[in-house]
Amino acid sequence: MPINIPNGLPAADVLTSEHVFVMTQDRASHQDIRPLELLFLNLMPKKIVTEIQYMRKLSSSPIQVNIDLLRIDRHISKNTPQSHLDTFYKDFDAIKDLNYDGMIITGAPLDQTNFEDVTYWSKLKEIIEWSTTHVTSTLFSCWGVAAALQYFYELPLMHRSDKLSGVYWHKTTSSVNPLTRGFDDYFLAPQSRFIEFPTSVIEDNTNLIVLADSDEAGIFYAAAPDHRQVYVTGHPEYDATTLADEYRRDLNAGKNPKVPKNYFPHDDPTLAPRCTWRSHGALLFSNWINFIYQTTPYQHALR
Repeated sequence: MPINIPNGLPAADVLTSEHVFVMTQDRASHQDIRPLELLFLNLMPKKIVTEIQYMRKLSSSPIQVNIDLLRIDRHISKNTPQSHLDTFYKDFDAIKDLNYDGMIITGAPLDQTNFEDVTYWSKLKEIIEWSTTHVTSTLFSCWGVAAALQYFYELPLMHRSDKLSGVYWHKTTSSVNPLTRGFDDYFLAPQSRFIEFPTSVIEDNTNLIVLADSDEAGIFYAAAPDHRQVYVTGHPEYDATTLADEYRRDLNAGKNPKVPKNYFPHDDPTLAPRCTWRSHGALLFSNWINFIYQTTPYQHALR
């Protein structure tokens, strides 16, 4: 939330130069307030688990957020009850004439599949294009980042031969950007993907602002110059046991996965993992919501 300070206070100019949200008493007295409207496009198979993870993080902000759940097709899910989808999820045609303050497009287990082989690729491109005129800021996650980079910058899917799985140190590149305000210089965050996001490739082929990256894991956090598109390659929304669940799932499937790095104590998968990213994960989503709150038009999402 912004701070409300007296008109003309010298601190206002300094804080504004540091991209701190400052509201003078004059502006505060005329401020209109409403809940933010957010659209959640859930591409993950276990939709209920994903909903809980993201909504837990979105609740860290003091700002009220109304959430609409969106599905991309009528595919029958093996991991989510059909009654849940029919009750809580909307089709794109039902919301395409509305405006939203924010949108999240999750990852999907498609990082070893070429874009043209994804059954809903055409529909996803339509939704991404729609978001550029109907959403103040869209946050793309994991495979969703790869999809957006293909759509906006024609970057190909950069496959890895082995899975990047574990909790990695990332360096914050800007302490004054509103999306990284309050971040430590270095922080831990989970990664789980077969896709590469090299910092050099992103910097050479896009106009994105790199907000955090890792020598080992590449880009973690980036944004368009106007912050209308935000890219998070990792999983700050993950629960403490999510990487363990993925590891055991792949182990039981005979995939011989590597033990997630920097995750289990002493790299021993028989020991309970520790969550070392919870605070930065909450801050990431809180900063994004706060940025939207400060920049979205008051009339933007009214129905």
